[in-house]
Amino acid sequence: MKKRTSVKCLVQPGEGAAPLVHAIERAKKSVEIVIFRFNRREIEKALAEAVIRGVHVHALIAYTNRGGELRLRDLEMRLLAAGVTVSRTDNDLVRYHGKLMIIDRRVLYLLAFNFTYLDMERTRSFGVVTTNRKHVAEAARLFDADTKRKPYSAGSATFIVSPVNARKQLIAFLQKARKELLIYDPEISDPEIARVLEARVKAGVELRVIGGLKDAGTVLPAAKKSPIRLHTRTIVRDGTWAFVGSQSLRTLELDARREVGLMFRDPQAVGRLVKTFEEDWQGAQPAVQTAADDEVKEVDQIAAAKLAKKVAKAVAEELPPVQPVIELTVRELAGKAAEVDLNHREVEESVKQAVHDAVRQVVRDYVEEAVETQSAGGKVA
Repeated sequence: MKKRTSVKCLVQPGEGAAPLVHAIERAKKSVEIVIFRFNRREIEKALAEAVIRGVHVHALIAYTNRGGELRLRDLEMRLLAAGVTVSRTDNDLVRYHGKLMIIDRRVLYLLAFNFTYLDMERTRSFGVVTTNRKHVAEAARLFDADTKRKPYSAGSATFIVSPVNARKQLIAFLQKARKELLIYDPEISDPEIARVLEARVKAGVELRVIGGLKDAGTVLPAAKKSPIRLHTRTIVRDGTWAFVGSQSLRTLELDARREVGLMFRDPQAVGRLVKTFEEDWQGAQPAVQTAADDEVKEVDQIAAAKLAKKVAKAVAEELPPVQPVIELTVRELAGKAAEVDLNHREVEESVKQAVHDAVRQVVRDYVEEAVETQSAGGKVA
């Protein structure tokens, strides 16, 4: 009898960064990690220590994310200094949003959450850990393709990659529902997906959505708002099959971004997803109108941008003169007799602008993250 490949489900909040840190600590040969957002220093420390042990660590960092380019580049520099091999994703797609980690090319950690405190400690999200050889091999092929900026072609119907096979396979996954579909999704808005869900509901399938369901109409039931901040895309079909990934059921994430997900059938892992969904469903509230949500979010982002600009300006204006420090540093590097020929005004302005930009970015990221957490019912740190 063939031994079933183990699949484990990670549930956030609750698991935190510990499973990922332990996985890195156990790595013998290699760690390959895809990063979209990252601020967990214990994971960064584990990666650096793995390099010291002789493990080949390769990080693929997103070319960009909303408002976080400076942080990504800072992370890139720190990892390079620690001896990590760093690649940057191409900019051929709207966004590279997938999150995964491969240990020794034997274990795959496919995540719906980012490597951040917000996603792990205050957000409902999931991850999948599997030793399924086909899934690990597909993840490795995708990692190799994206690090080398070469095309990737799908080799598995259950390893889901946008924009390669996500639309086709997710539609097929939904169409096979016979009794029930439980869905976590911040925004279901793709017209073709909506038609598939309508057909399933008309066929007698019970549909429950925690998150957002745009233009539900008269056929699709209204979605419920998650009791805590939501950052997962998860589907459970008939209590036996599940999908966990980074792609929402909306057009952009199916057709124009790099998103990664996994379909699996494992009683224990799927059972844990169902149990969590039922608990969240009991505490969920009717979702407010999408238009109102969008308007509030836009106002919050504008307010965050204005505040960040104001703080950055104040900090830059209060900077002490940098000319003496620069001259002293140049003399220390080139010798006391070295002539220092600098355009002091240009240097001062460049430094102030760099500080202004950095402060503005950090403040905006923090305020937007804090407002998002607060609006989801969490407490601002």
